[in-house]
Amino acid sequence: MARSAGTVSGPLLWGAKPSHGSEDLASLVRLRGRRRSCCSRSQSRGARPCSPKYFGRDSMVCVCNATYCDTLDPVVLPAPGAYVKYESSKAGKRLERSEGSFRRGLHAPGLLLTLNASELYQHVKGFGGSLSDAAALNILGLSRPAQDRLLRSYFSEAGIEYNLVRLPMGCSDFSERPYSYADIPHDYELRHFKLAEEDTRMKIPILHRALAMSKRPLSLYASPWTAPAWMKSNGDIRGKGSLKGQAGDKYHRAWASYFVKFLDEYAKRNVTFWAVTAQNEPLATLLAPAKLPTVIFTAAQQRDFILRNLGPALAQSAHRTRIIILDDQRIHLPAWAQVVLNHFVAGWTDWNLALDLQGGPNWVRNYVDSPIIVDRSKDVFYKQPMFYHLGHFSKFIPEGSRRMGLASSRKCPLCDLEHVALLRPDGAAVLVVLNRFPWDVPFGISDPAVGFIEAVAPANSIQTYLWQRQ
Repeated sequence: MARSAGTVSGPLLWGAKPSHGSEDLASLVRLRGRRRSCCSRSQSRGARPCSPKYFGRDSMVCVCNATYCDTLDPVVLPAPGAYVKYESSKAGKRLERSEGSFRRGLHAPGLLLTLNASELYQHVKGFGGSLSDAAALNILGLSRPAQDRLLRSYFSEAGIEYNLVRLPMGCSDFSERPYSYADIPHDYELRHFKLAEEDTRMKIPILHRALAMSKRPLSLYASPWTAPAWMKSNGDIRGKGSLKGQAGDKYHRAWASYFVKFLDEYAKRNVTFWAVTAQNEPLATLLAPAKLPTVIFTAAQQRDFILRNLGPALAQSAHRTRIIILDDQRIHLPAWAQVVLNHFVAGWTDWNLALDLQGGPNWVRNYVDSPIIVDRSKDVFYKQPMFYHLGHFSKFIPEGSRRMGLASSRKCPLCDLEHVALLRPDGAAVLVVLNRFPWDVPFGISDPAVGFIEAVAPANSIQTYLWQRQ
């Protein structure tokens, strides 16, 4: 399979209050992932099970093609006093559903997690992935029925229900070629601005299909990798140049206008954007391959560009598009945010929705991993474990949910679980529990409004619990 990227380069989104310790939503969702608990397994009427394939002893994927793909039922809240649990594990479970009931008395376990609904933190924006050129090429390389199954896996109620989609604005390294939308030198008014075929023939049609499949509103946002060569200090789309001049000058004004032109052209094709980011990986690319397309910014330079050029350009346009920052590596937190904003994490966006067996295409040969890997020669795609790991968040934590207090009864180096609790807009509670140990960990869940759950987190597993609080 493709090599791992090591870090996810999608941007972090920002909310209202800081995360604390093991309740850090971003830390928990970023991790990739036999004793039964007290729950009984339930058969979902419409769900289809995984069709497994092994790449080595411990590397299991779920195989999908034009005629078959595993699916999930729509999320339905259990009756009051009951809960549903979804579990994925290294042992082979993939969002396996079971049911159970709360108890009023609890046999004291070694570890008890107690919800505190009066302690509320940031609102969640959502979870999603990126429609790069490479992802679009791989999706469209499948037969039409297989394409539909892949898109439904991400966006429909039968899938993990992503609600965020990130698009590169122009080329990225995950394209087949370097390009921009305004290659005529010194065209400061951008009279020759034009979308590429990668947009008009690939990404825009895929977006329309995803929008039609999703019951949840999709929030789209765009991220630029590179400015046109004539705007950059190195005179090349490829490589590590900065914008010529300084904030407020003609180059920065033209670059800000480029964002607005992009939004204009997509709007003509019935695609609107919730947000744009100021720049993909403005610092991490200093250590990346020499030909990687990028524009280098320091945090202060990015702040000044937003303040003097990009912010005013968007405010004066017809678009009500937000600006978000830090499409970069987590190593830059919290310093970057403290310089530019001083807000906190409210969502997660993964990188490419789909890659090939090599981890591309990528014209810089900067191959990475992806939740879905496509084998066009066989008209199949493989859902990797991280697809289901992300689904433990994206499917059950809708936009508008709020992280709430969750106390652990004790610190235990050999049994500490990673966990986060949220209150959904419908009033239901969601608890996600990750066990990275190679052994089972018994624990309890206490919701003072409902009762107790006696549970076990199997070795190398992730679980999502869902119940009504009223």
